[in-house]
Amino acid sequence: MKTLSVLFAGLALVAQAHAAQPLLSPQELQSRLADPLVRIIDIRDAKSYAADHIPGAVNAPYGQWRGPASNPGELPALPKLTQLVQRLGLSPTSHAVVVSSGADATDFGSSARVYWTLKVLGLKELSILNGGVKGWTQASLPLNKDMVSVVASNFQPALDGSQIATKEEVVQHVKAGDAVLLDARPENFFLGQTRAPAAKVPGTLPGAVNLRHDKWFAAGSSTFVPADQARQIAASSPIDPAKETVSFCNTGHWAATNWFAMSEVLGQKNVKLYAGSMTEWSLDPNGLPMENVPSRLSQLLIDAKIWSDKTFK
Repeated sequence: MKTLSVLFAGLALVAQAHAAQPLLSPQELQSRLADPLVRIIDIRDAKSYAADHIPGAVNAPYGQWRGPASNPGELPALPKLTQLVQRLGLSPTSHAVVVSSGADATDFGSSARVYWTLKVLGLKELSILNGGVKGWTQASLPLNKDMVSVVASNFQPALDGSQIATKEEVVQHVKAGDAVLLDARPENFFLGQTRAPAAKVPGTLPGAVNLRHDKWFAAGSSTFVPADQARQIAASSPIDPAKETVSFCNTGHWAATNWFAMSEVLGQKNVKLYAGSMTEWSLDPNGLPMENVPSRLSQLLIDAKIWSDKTFK
């Protein structure tokens, strides 16, 4: 345990060598508002943004960063993402700060997923506002309603595959048993007691271990824990920094938080996000192997509950 803590501490020091901190407090962001290279990206819905937002923030709702309804975790096509980052005026010199509502730990996953997407597109100077708009408001910092327009960029991103675990790569990891397959979902998903509506079958990847995405937050909080506490969480978890880690969940949302914690906060270099996650895996026409799959009767009961929840709630 002590060895792991020391290793994660060393990795974190390497991560701190980057100019942009992965997490900014509200006060740290406020001190950077006048920096022309800072671009605040508010990923809340358009109505929330119009009501009030951090001064200078531009709006790019989370749904614009996601895939189709059949599998929201799928990474959108490069031309679509290119158009989005150009509209936001982003370029390789930009310091992009991602801001979500700060409602809860699940909300943090949206910031982490957008951060990951920007990193996949080749941007280096990236941060998340720790606590989101909620944290900014609790710090008694100002909001306004000013509509912000920026000059579009001509940035032509290229995908960085080192951050992406494809389905084919995960298949090979399952066969070889040579990676940590880290399931970020709550235990009932991991154990196959329920499934995401878009997934076909409950269960998890063969050999997967469970580390819930909300372990990185104090109970009821949307603020990511300090780095020293994150190292303690990692040291007592099934993470093995010596192995490649593939973070997954239902649609690459909760998993983005685990990826962010390990890659960006702790500085582990061999971490990838399986964006399609269990939705893509369970829908594969070849019937890929899974663990913790319930009986057919249990699956029918789960299906009925999902239908009922969708129909009557």
